[in-house]
Parts: sequence; C-alpha cells; structure tokens
Amino acid sequence: MKNAFYKTTKELAELGLAGLPGEMKSSDHLIYSSPATLAFNSPGAKGFGVKRAGLAVPDSIMLLVSPGCCGRNTSLFRTSPEYKNKFFFQLLDDTDIVTGRHLTKIPQAAEEMLTVYRSRAAEMDSHKKPMEEYNPSAIMICITCVDALLGTDMERVCRKVTDKTGIPAVACYMYALTREKRLPPMAAVRTSVYSLLEKQEKRNSADMNILGYFTPLFDSSELYPLMKSIGIKNIRELSRCNNIEEYHELSKANFNLVLNPEARAAAQDIQDRLGIPFIELLRLYRIDKIHNQYKLLGQALGAELKDEEYFENARKTIDSFKEKYGHLTFSVGEIQNGDSIEMALMLAEEGFTVKEIFATVGELNFRFLKRLAEISPDTKVYSNLSPTMMHYSNESLNICIGSDAMYYHPGTPGVEWCDEKQPFGYDGVIKLFEELDKSLSK
Repeated sequence: MKNAFYKTTKELAELGLAGLPGEMKSSDHLIYSSPATLAFNSPGAKGFGVKRAGLAVPDSIMLLVSPGCCGRNTSLFRTSPEYKNKFFFQLLDDTDIVTGRHLTKIPQAAEEMLTVYRSRAAEMDSHKKPMEEYNPSAIMICITCVDALLGTDMERVCRKVTDKTGIPAVACYMYALTREKRLPPMAAVRTSVYSLLEKQEKRNSADMNILGYFTPLFDSSELYPLMKSIGIKNIRELSRCNNIEEYHELSKANFNLVLNPEARAAAQDIQDRLGIPFIELLRLYRIDKIHNQYKLLGQALGAELKDEEYFENARKTIDSFKEKYGHLTFSVGEIQNGDSIEMALMLAEEGFTVKEIFATVGELNFRFLKRLAEISPDTKVYSNLSPTMMHYSNESLNICIGSDAMYYHPGTPGVEWCDEKQPFGYDGVIKLFEELDKSLSK
C-alpha cells in the first residue's frame, strides 16, 4: 500500500537542512498541485499571485503577454468589480513562441490597450473629460515562462512601451521556472511595484512604510499605536494608497519596516535607489519572541516600545482558550497567514499536540523545526508539493489550521486563517485563538 511521504521533526533535524530528502525539494520532482493547494499554486491563484500583485500600484493596468493557457486563468479576476478595465491580453501563437516575434508587437498592443482603457474609463465617468486625459498611472507588462526561456530583455521592451504611450511601463515576471532562484516571482514582483518611486526630500517628522504584503494589517494591530507612541507621524502601506499621489508619498519615509522576507529585495532596492534604510521583522506567533522583536526594534530606533499591555492581553487569550478546551491535537497547514512550523512550535510550547505539519522547509524556518524536534519529535512533516500526497490518509485529531489542512480533514473543525487582511504581532495571536474558539464552538 502506498503512503504519503513524510519525515518526523526529529528525523529532519538529524538530517539537517542540507540533507533534506528529495521528496521535500520541489526542484527534485514534478510539482503536485492537489485540490488542497491548487487555488494558490496555479496561474489563476487566489490571494496575490504575480498578476494581481502587479496591479498593487494604484490606477495601473496590466498587459498580460502569454499563451492562451496562462491568460485564460486571469478571467477569474476580471469578474471582480475592482479589476474591471484592469487586465488586457496579448495572446501568443506557436510562431510567436518559437521566434519571439511577439516582442516587436508589445508596444503596439500597449497603445491599443490604452485606447480601449480610455474609452471604457470615459463611459464610466459622469464628469466627461477629453479622452486623452483618461490615463492609467502605469502599464504593467506581465510575461511568462516563454520569455524566461527566450531571455527577453524586458527593460528594453518597457522603454519602448513608455516611448510609444507616454505612460511608465514596468515588467512583472510570472516565471515559475525561477521559483527556486535567488529572486523568485513573488519577491521580484514586490521589487517591480515599488520601482516607480522616485527620490524626494525627507520631512522633519518621522515617517515610515510597512513593506511585505499586498493588503494592509488589521487596523487593530498594536504595531500602529506602538510606532505612534515613539513619535512616528505617518505610517504608510502600499495597500492603503488610494491614488498615485499617495503612492509617491511612500518615497518620503525615513525608514521601511519589512514584515515579509519576500519584500527584502524590494527594500534593498529602495535603499540603494532612494537612500531609505530598512528594518526587518518576522511574523511570529510565540508571544515571548514577539516581545523580543519589539524590544530589538525599539533599540534600533533609539526608543522603548512599551508592549506589556498587549503581551498580557495575548497571554490571557491563550490561557482562557486552554482552560476552556484543555488538551487538543492539531494539524497545521501552510496555506495560511503564518509559517506552519513556527506556528506548530507555538502550539507545542503551549502544551498542545501537533500531530502533523504541511510545510516547505527552508533556511528561515529550519531553526524553528530544530526547536520543535526537541519538544515534539514525533510530529510528521509533509510536503504539499510531493506527488505522494495523492496517497495521504488523514489522521485523527481535533482541529486544523490552514486551507490545506482543512482539505485533508473534511468534517474536522478548523480555520483557514488566510483572510486578505494581515495578522501581525500580539493582535494576530489573539485573533487566531478567537477564530479557533469560534470553530470549536459551532
């Protein structure tokens, strides 16, 4: 009988990061997109795939240059009101793919797209203006693995588009082939969406940007009042920019706070181009480590962040949950707003049993895995992308976290924990346990 491949945390810790088995390296085998993860790994991914992320620049539009198989998935987004008149297509035929002749057509396609965009914008506008005044802020040129294989010089193509249309053009790379490289697609697109920022004179007041996500943190996050308490006047996020003018206000920041490792390359680019330094934090669910992060952040900024009240509120929430439900057994998936291994470590440290984890093990979370192996050595670790997951047989447990874990355990209480608003810090911990409570109370 065939079984899904897994290793226990103890076995993985003993193997070391360099000794990870091939079944846990997506570069070593065909990628299996099960129904548990298909919506997040496919070209038409939910959440923020490259195409949707590229439109994070306010008032921008996108030309998707691709074969029909890639382009048709984007039709899912076109049905959403906020993306109406946002996506346009330049479909490639076999000759285009073989010869690369489509590259000479991109500027013309962009000009035609702009004409259609202006016409539609004028139809929707009750305050009629001259047609040429209906302009997007930017044209995002999204290209696929076809151009990765051709070695297309997209900077040159974008310059030609800008010359042809008079609108800034930026490339977005939907290259699945670069998933294991230094700059994978979701890191590259974060660099792209900030590339239109230009150097501006700093204000006297302290301004900061939050980098990392394409949707904002929950308004209730303690990060906002903590930053305000030490004199930060303006806290900006790309996702809260309503227009291109507000987008360019991001250039006035004194520093960037990076909350997602995938935004590190973008922050480094901003530092190199605009002279804005950055500080990086992790999204964590262990409240003692959250406290340590805030302490270090305060030291870096030359101020004390008084987070005791927020710490105590999170502690009370966890303790109340434990008192209400006692010992529980968890399955922790990776399709959620957190790192599944770090979250499993938090649950284990709080005295719960974590029977299994679905995870992509890497350099960043391997340190969490080593600690987890010490206190929960028998926890099974599965790779969602391993073809052996076709043979997965579910375990007996009480509750799941993550869309993938919930798929594998139909009928078991659980929380998807992948809403678009982003949890962070103590507020994220509180909301997680509140959602777990709601699921178990049904």
